[in-house]
Amino acid sequence: MILDIRVVPRASRDKILEENGLLKIYVTRPAQDGLANARVIELLAEYFQLKKYEIRIVKGQRSRNKSVQIPDHAK
Repeated sequence: MILDIRVVPRASRDKILEENGLLKIYVTRPAQDGLANARVIELLAEYFQLKKYEIRIVKGQRSRNKSVQIPDHAK
């Protein structure tokens, strides 16, 4: 399953919100050296109760708008 997400780096706290059918992910880490992307994967793994290796960013590695692939068995 492919999810479209919006990432907000350098937020005051980590959280995931659903807005208009889109997941908006706030991370405290900066968008450099892949730090924000790594935290996004960690948060999504917690949110969907998956292992980190089951989640993959397929589009938007260097963008705030990303497409993320997760297994179909996720909630």
